[in-house]
Amino acid sequence: MEKQTEEDLGLVDFNPQKDQILDLWYKDSIEFGHGLALTIKIKNVLYHERSKYQEITILETEKLGRMLVIDGITMLTEYDEFAYHEMIAHVPLLVHPNPSKVLVIGGGDGGAVREILKHPEVKEVHLCEIDKEVVRASKKYFPSLASSLDDPRVTIFYEDGARFVADNPSSYDALIVDSTDPLGPGQILFQREFYENMKKALRDEGIAVTQCESIYLHQQVIKGVFSFAQSIFAKLAYYYTMVPTYPSGLIGFFFCSLKNDPIKDLDEARAANLKGLKYYSPQIHRSSFTLPRFASEFFR
Repeated sequence: MEKQTEEDLGLVDFNPQKDQILDLWYKDSIEFGHGLALTIKIKNVLYHERSKYQEITILETEKLGRMLVIDGITMLTEYDEFAYHEMIAHVPLLVHPNPSKVLVIGGGDGGAVREILKHPEVKEVHLCEIDKEVVRASKKYFPSLASSLDDPRVTIFYEDGARFVADNPSSYDALIVDSTDPLGPGQILFQREFYENMKKALRDEGIAVTQCESIYLHQQVIKGVFSFAQSIFAKLAYYYTMVPTYPSGLIGFFFCSLKNDPIKDLDEARAANLKGLKYYSPQIHRSSFTLPRFASEFFR
């Protein structure tokens, strides 16, 4: 493999300070479309490989623990990943009356699966991740997330997620799309055909949740998905979580349900039995669907 330079990795040139500590910074290669960029101080590059599908980098940061970067885009840091994974998993599973079988598209780091397995109602989890190297690297460098993938209830499929959904009709109680941004191969996960296939893949009372970007920086993406998804699902709503190392500090999701309402059908008794939570609560669940005035305009 051709040797990668610091510039290739998106690392700013470093200079030794007077105390001889290297001043090394990572800069997210995407400027969020608004002239903004995320810069994080790092201590070391732990892993850097180009798989069949993408470039995978794992960095040891100064303050945020380890960080997973794919194709120059920040996927997670140990510092705040719980805010994302708890909200993508517990919101749909606590609304569905009996989420026995769950599918995760993407999410090869294992964070969403870790949260799903906290629900005793869940008997089977399928993870469809296109890139085996993401899972392999995550098991080595993010055991607090990826150890969940060794649970006997979990089966991993190394396949294209959109095709997998289309090939498994009426199979799942809940479907969680832990996707990358709508760039390159990930674009299909933000299109009408994929949402129609998600509906077909769900059982009665099924719920799907999809990662759908920031209300500040990706308004056209959100409006585009809403324009067709509202005619596919009986209940459609947008909610968000606060993640400092994501664009604008916010990331949102579409809640796509065949029947159940994300507020009225929340099961607080089951929520009270969940252990080890840092972000999710029934109060946060409800409030996350309340959007600022400008964002509410997207859904009219």
